[in-house]
Amino acid sequence: MASSSRLESDGDDEAEAEEEEVEHFDDFTLASSWERFISDIEAVCRQWMADGPKNLLKKDAREVSEDLYKVKSELKFSAKNYCMEYYFGNKNEGKVIDWNSTLHDLQLCFGVKEFLVIAPQSASGVVLDAPEASKLLSAVAIALSNCSCLWPAFVPVHVPSRKAYIGIQNMGTVFTRRFEADHIGSQVPVKLMHLEGLYELFVSKFAYSTLDFSMHLFKVHFTMKLTYRSLPHDDDVQGDDPNVTESEIDLGGDTHNRTQWDDDCPWSEWYSAEDPIKGFELVAIWSEKVVESSLEMAELENYSPDEAQNWILSPDMSSSLTDSSKGNRIGFASQLCLLLEALNMSFEAQFMEDFVSVENPGSDNLKSSMVIPPPTVIDRVLKELFHDGARFPDVAAAEHKTARAIKGAPLESLFAQFCLHSLWFGNCNIRAIAVIWIEFVREVRWCWEESQPLPLMPTTGPIDLSTCLINQKLHMLAICIERKRQLNEDFQDCIGSQDHSSPQIEEDSLDEDSSSIMQTPGENFDGKRDSPATSDDSQHSENSVTIVSTKSENAEPTNLKPSDCIRRGSAGVAGPMMLLKSYQSMHAPFTQEAPLMTEDMHEERLQAVEAFGDSCNFSAQLEKEILASDMSAFKAANPDSVFEDFIRWHSPGDWESDDTKETGSSKSPAIEGSKADWPPQGRLSKRMSEHGNLWRKIWNDAPALPASEQKPVMDPNREGEKILHYLETVRPHQLLEQMVCTAFRASASTLNQTSYGGLKQMATKMDQLYITMTSALRPLQANPLSPGSETIEDIRRLCGVFEHVEKLLAIAASLHRKFLQAPRLSEAIFSDCCSFYFPRMGTSSSGDNAQKEFDKKQPVRAHERPVVSNMFTPPTANQSWRKVLSLGNLLNGHEPILREIIFSKRDKISGNHYAARTPTNYQEVETYRMYTCGTSNDLRVALSVVSCD
Repeated sequence: MASSSRLESDGDDEAEAEEEEVEHFDDFTLASSWERFISDIEAVCRQWMADGPKNLLKKDAREVSEDLYKVKSELKFSAKNYCMEYYFGNKNEGKVIDWNSTLHDLQLCFGVKEFLVIAPQSASGVVLDAPEASKLLSAVAIALSNCSCLWPAFVPVHVPSRKAYIGIQNMGTVFTRRFEADHIGSQVPVKLMHLEGLYELFVSKFAYSTLDFSMHLFKVHFTMKLTYRSLPHDDDVQGDDPNVTESEIDLGGDTHNRTQWDDDCPWSEWYSAEDPIKGFELVAIWSEKVVESSLEMAELENYSPDEAQNWILSPDMSSSLTDSSKGNRIGFASQLCLLLEALNMSFEAQFMEDFVSVENPGSDNLKSSMVIPPPTVIDRVLKELFHDGARFPDVAAAEHKTARAIKGAPLESLFAQFCLHSLWFGNCNIRAIAVIWIEFVREVRWCWEESQPLPLMPTTGPIDLSTCLINQKLHMLAICIERKRQLNEDFQDCIGSQDHSSPQIEEDSLDEDSSSIMQTPGENFDGKRDSPATSDDSQHSENSVTIVSTKSENAEPTNLKPSDCIRRGSAGVAGPMMLLKSYQSMHAPFTQEAPLMTEDMHEERLQAVEAFGDSCNFSAQLEKEILASDMSAFKAANPDSVFEDFIRWHSPGDWESDDTKETGSSKSPAIEGSKADWPPQGRLSKRMSEHGNLWRKIWNDAPALPASEQKPVMDPNREGEKILHYLETVRPHQLLEQMVCTAFRASASTLNQTSYGGLKQMATKMDQLYITMTSALRPLQANPLSPGSETIEDIRRLCGVFEHVEKLLAIAASLHRKFLQAPRLSEAIFSDCCSFYFPRMGTSSSGDNAQKEFDKKQPVRAHERPVVSNMFTPPTANQSWRKVLSLGNLLNGHEPILREIIFSKRDKISGNHYAARTPTNYQEVETYRMYTCGTSNDLRVALSVVSCD
């Protein structure tokens, strides 16, 4: 057994030795490291060829640009690490060169589609040694030839700033294409700044050097792309430039004749925004044409860009559009964020005075961190609010249709303007707000005490309960001031005219008694308006007296004294209704307006009703003053009326009529003069018939006085003082909550006045903003807040949304002003901006997508060219620092900032040689191609040559 096991072990050792010999077999075709390097390149290329573009996209391919992707592999050779990258596209159809598309630098330089780039993994990323570069390129060429691959390969050389490459491509026959590119960074020869010199440079690559190129014809294919850039807006401001005509301004809609681009924008009253469109880049493209002489090139240099076949426009957008860093941009959104921070701090005190009081324990910390503007600034703000109030236009129509859903003050109101001023006062900190609020309330009290009208507040009309409480209070205070002023004026007039007015009234009464006028029951009467008595009123009162005599059995003859027959305060006949005890038409009186109530007053009344029960007697008690006023006015307008007449007019539901022609408040007109229609048959309801009914008691006690002579139902002095007490003692967090709602509404309403033409996407964004604001601000009016609540966080996110819309609105306004005569361009560019910027606004700058710049381009149509051309205003002497323009093809005095030209010479080849004159089976190939890209200061040249090896 031992011997057999020993034999087995010996056999295993021999097998392992044979395997080791196989593993360490030396392939003498890969003897050197360079040959192993070629083999590694070949293996990687074969793998990429086998996968194909579709599988590579599923694996680890990365997007470089539109329809251009790359994969890479790391290689090692001679103790150096290299990176080989394969660039490919998902679509292979189409032209190699398309000026409109975004091409890779090597695609543009050499006209290739897919290619390899191999470079060292070093800080520079280029090969500095020429022998190393040649050896590296040879290795790649051999590897590509071994796997029958026709990809061109490039190696970056020299230094990165030169953007220099060498390259090679096997064309599958005996022909090989070689590439070379380099860059001149300074001191460009004058000859090469002109098209004529560039043409001769290209011709020298294939023509004999002894020839005079200007005297010979060489058919060369030529295409050119010129890029122009307008001056920045800040440099383009020429308010006093006499060379700018009105037609130029109208064509382009440019704003160079104003100090700031947004002077006529609604937000310019509060801040000046940076123009989001710093300028434009215009690309003029000449389609491919055949040029035969340098003289023809010299003529082409004098052509205007208007003769180019295609114009492509792209805006130069400001970087601040995607920069969301705090404090980077000043606007409504940034100030609203500060106001929200003030709301968060408002819970630290009971009164606004505590934030500025020296006795407040936390005031030292507040003083050190929050600055209050000087008194001159406070005076200026108060002057603008109270003394220059007339300068604010009536912009109620500019408010959005859903703005009323936000419980704030309207934009044109005093409190809304106060909130907007507060946003910019002392950086909107809580101490600054406290100071300006205290001074604001003092100014309001001065208006009250001096009976001066509150600016920007209506003095009539009902209180709008959909607004915030402070706006309701200010509206009611403005009405109280007006009524207080009227009472004072009436009192002064009464004192001055009392001795003269009494005899006149007595005389009018005697005249009325001596000249009684008989009228039919259906005749209307002219009533006296609810105002102090005048001579005209006395004349009207003569026509408003009716003494009726009838032979009806049911009628009681009237034998009234002349003094009791005076009808006062009538607003006219109340339809066909007749008085019960007198054969006279019922008159509707002028009555006092119902007392105005703010939201908190309504709540107090409802709470009182809930506390005492929903009883009729208590409801009548609450309305006693109003009811007594209406009864007095009714008695004055209907001297012969009874309590039942008042009920029929005031509360038709409490009169149960037996007359089939009269049902409820709607009466069927009776036949005039019919005896059977009078007196009306009916009775009071059970509610009104009860013993001790409060309404009847009030009726019995109410004197016959028209509304103009009654004591006002609402005491303006009492209500005014109550309002001022509320303003002086309002809790800070309650004030700030209303300020936040009003500031958002007023800011959005201000932006909503912006003119941006027919940009429907912008209108949609504004609609969405109002919906978002309504939803986010609703909790401020429903639930009590606490510091750091979720509602505050929701509003903080709302500030971000507001900032995004504000930025887009600035873009829309800028485009609209620049393209007044070319609305299609403004709509197309704005659509691109919305698609590009809105997903990126407010996001971090990390990631590939966030780092991309706006590069959308729009073709310019023929009728839009004058508009675009006028944006490139002629530069002034201060703006043109170059005395001599080096390049041709000027656009309104602007030379191109970049000129790109492609020269090419094409020959026909057949099989493995150049084709003969008689075509048989051949194909046309670019045997020579030169791409130039340069300005007046630098020049880059890329040359590709096809040769027969």
